[in-house]
Amino acid sequence: MNMLTSQELTNLLRERGYKVTPQRLAVYEALADETWHPNAEMLFNKLQPKFPAMSFATVYKTVEILHDINVIQILNTGEDSFRYDADISEHYHLRCLKCGAVDDALMDDGVKLQLTQDVEKQSGYTISRRQFYFFGLCPKCSTMH
Repeated sequence: MNMLTSQELTNLLRERGYKVTPQRLAVYEALADETWHPNAEMLFNKLQPKFPAMSFATVYKTVEILHDINVIQILNTGEDSFRYDADISEHYHLRCLKCGAVDDALMDDGVKLQLTQDVEKQSGYTISRRQFYFFGLCPKCSTMH
């Protein structure tokens, strides 16, 4: 995972005409910090103690800006709200249908290539991007089942 430094993010925001604020840097850092794939509410709750004046709307606007400058991915895991990921490399996700955890799914490049070729052959499309979501029970919820 190749995360940006504060300085790199600052430069990118400025280049794209966005104001650099401590809150914007903090939202990115919270996303880059770990692979927890939070939604806006989870991000807001994590950052609230450090930035008590920050509104939910600020968090939401910030993730939109970070997506606009291509430093985060927006994930649609079939929930009411989107999840966010600072790892913008092509990778896939799993979501637990019981606890709602979202994790990265590692897939062999050969498998990805074969699947892409099969879909192109069957559909006539030229594939430029892929997104996969897998749904099931995480190890913790499986053992409690």
